[in-house]
Amino acid sequence: MDTSESTTEEREPDPQAPRRHGWRRWAMDTRPLRRPAYRRLWGSTIVTAVGSQLTAVAVPKQIYDITASSAWVGAASLAGLVPLIVFALWGGAIADTMDRRKLLLITNSGIAVTSLLFWLQAFAGLESVGALMLLLAVQQAFWGLNAPARNASIARLVPGDELPAANALGSTVMQTGQVAGPLLAGALIPVIGLPELYLIDALALCVTVWAVYRLPSLPPLAGTAGRRAGVKEIAAGFRYISGHTVLLLSFLADIIAMVLGMPRALFPQLASQTYAPYGEGLALGLLFAAIPIGAVLGGLFSGTFSRARRHGWMVIGAVIAWGAAIAGFGLSRSLWVAVAFLALAGVADMVSMVFRGAILLSAATDEMRGRMQGVFTVVVAGGPRLADVLHGTAGSAFGPRTAVAGGGFLVVAVMLVLAAAVPALRRYRV
Repeated sequence: MDTSESTTEEREPDPQAPRRHGWRRWAMDTRPLRRPAYRRLWGSTIVTAVGSQLTAVAVPKQIYDITASSAWVGAASLAGLVPLIVFALWGGAIADTMDRRKLLLITNSGIAVTSLLFWLQAFAGLESVGALMLLLAVQQAFWGLNAPARNASIARLVPGDELPAANALGSTVMQTGQVAGPLLAGALIPVIGLPELYLIDALALCVTVWAVYRLPSLPPLAGTAGRRAGVKEIAAGFRYISGHTVLLLSFLADIIAMVLGMPRALFPQLASQTYAPYGEGLALGLLFAAIPIGAVLGGLFSGTFSRARRHGWMVIGAVIAWGAAIAGFGLSRSLWVAVAFLALAGVADMVSMVFRGAILLSAATDEMRGRMQGVFTVVVAGGPRLADVLHGTAGSAFGPRTAVAGGGFLVVAVMLVLAAAVPALRRYRV
């Protein structure tokens, strides 16, 4: 293991960092990639971002092939959500009590083994929905343990002024995986078969394990070791959030944007009704791809915003822009205008992710970062699923376009009220 790179709670900005001129000021800020440890962590993300999406496509496809029932596909999603939430909260507490590198090694290895088991059951032709749901639950449990440690480690690998840039780099890779992974899965299944998608994911995870192995040790800082990761520590994390208004507001901002304004549950209905003249298949694919594509574009041009110091205002502005774009999407009758609004929403979502992540890493102490990232994982995973229920119900009651536009306007209104009523987020800067 390479232990030559020291890690501290707050790394100092690099005074020798070169100034960017011309078009480079607009392009992605790659300063964090000059840090070898962060570069290894980010590099492993490139490999697994696509690989994980192969499994994300293969599992529902295999379940549907076995059952011919979308209800079973939905039940499998729920089977993965519950352990993700439980273990993300527990994993955040563990990440604050042990060496985060060691935790990443254990959890990434567990995810890799689970992917290998997915491949074995598919290769053997087991055709058991119960086995698939069990494996999915185990995999999501490992992912819940992994994500808080991974995200909390970033603040120990890059200086504070590079946190937005680091978050933009990571988020861009993940969003790119969400676009490229399903497309690649669709192209590979007819050629190599479904079981091999699991095997590719398992092999990609081996690269991640090797990259994590080469990270420096990331033990708890002096004076924070010796605790046990139990219910008491998880409860302490929630008390910490309640006592730090800016952290609470960063979570609320994401909940407002996602629960009130994520319209993906209505994409199938919009594709089959409003945008049917364009071709239902084309419309559906474009609607699902538009937000991730916008997020990727936002990441590629993150140099336009990653150096901003008023992180609170950036979150407020991004959530309002998201709501306005979603409202515009709901009012659009042209598919291409709708896709453009969704892409703008994706850009706004990228900005929001970058600065909410930076606030969580900079406003929380290192001994609390794991737990904050655990709650963050729960909010990110749970918000869109709650939105599916809310928008599905509202779409049935008022029609899909009214539900989408209404949700977007609600996001704008609620975020404006929250920003005006509680000044802590407006005032937060680094």
